[in-house]
Amino acid sequence: MSVPHARLAAPLAAALTVTAVLAATAAADPILPSSPFGGLTYSVRVEKPGVADGFLYYTTGVSAAALVPGLGTVAQVLPGGRPANVIADRSGKEIKRYEPPAGQDVSNFRTQTYQGRKVLTWWQGSTVAGHGSGVGIIADENFNVLATVDPGGAGADVHEFRLTPDGHALLTSYPQVDADLTAIGGPANGKMFDTVALVIDVATGKQLFRWSAAEHVPLSESETNGKINGDVYDPYHMNSISLDPSGNLVVSLRNTAAVYDIDPNTGDVRWQLGGKHPTLTADPDVQFAFQHDAEFTDATTLRLFNNNSSGVESRGKSSVEWIHIDPAAKTATSIRNQQHPDGLVTPAMGNAESLPNGNTLVSWGMTPRISEFTPSGDLVYDASLPFGTYRVYLDGLPG
Repeated sequence: MSVPHARLAAPLAAALTVTAVLAATAAADPILPSSPFGGLTYSVRVEKPGVADGFLYYTTGVSAAALVPGLGTVAQVLPGGRPANVIADRSGKEIKRYEPPAGQDVSNFRTQTYQGRKVLTWWQGSTVAGHGSGVGIIADENFNVLATVDPGGAGADVHEFRLTPDGHALLTSYPQVDADLTAIGGPANGKMFDTVALVIDVATGKQLFRWSAAEHVPLSESETNGKINGDVYDPYHMNSISLDPSGNLVVSLRNTAAVYDIDPNTGDVRWQLGGKHPTLTADPDVQFAFQHDAEFTDATTLRLFNNNSSGVESRGKSSVEWIHIDPAAKTATSIRNQQHPDGLVTPAMGNAESLPNGNTLVSWGMTPRISEFTPSGDLVYDASLPFGTYRVYLDGLPG
């Protein structure tokens, strides 16, 4: 794609300024976040035999989850910067593309099953202080909307829109509330984003369950005392909801660096992995922070994307971790920890997906890379994007 130099000069300068700010913010730390800019085009770095069949599903542009104020505005004038849902082949060639109306963002694009058929799903809405306010959308193979899931209130957040086999949707939402924030160095009459997990019946729109982090997790558990927007604090930052093998909710809170298993009937926390006061005793190799996308891959194995960095604080390289969970023994044991050969450190976003051939597909989130690893850790596919994508998935074409 040819772009005149004059058109790119100012936006690139602004983009480089954002990179410099990120680096300066973490300059006191020996481990710095990787660059959030990957070049002007989709570029395949590694492709070996053994990759899984299918097409890549991801979003372009800068996600509402990126936590960099103003970056989306800068990015939209750059190649790959406009928000869009993309289905692409392994070379990066776009097969299908959907762009939202002006002023709106999209994220978390994937295939799921709804009423027995394969559908396209994504979040769409506006960006608000490191999260989003919008709706979950279910569409056919041509992006024609079949159903919209709107929880009302603060709206559906960008971080999760997961359909369950019983016709429900798992959503995150970020209502703003008044709170005494002295426990995290804030004012007694402060404002914060509570972050909630919602279970919505798709057919009726009825809210079946609501779990508030503020009602169940003390503010003192937060790993951050920072503000996201103006005077509003973000002590929890829920970024994924999934189901454990028994149907309980598995919730990841980025800003407490912990994963919680929650009874969907009572709201009680059955167990906590990580954070300041875990209820599971983890072996020394189970170490993660500021994580995303916590979900079970089988009856006893929890997989998560370990960012290991908040952008301000970096504790190590980012990775995908597989952890054996034994709730009866109250233990957590490391099974595997997959880093990128380039030692990537991504301060926001990221996910992993188990593929039918046994490989694992990884979005490195704000670091604009997509990778595929074999069970033994061999990197069989690696590509760079202009900007990071919140999550990436692999599947056949819809329809």
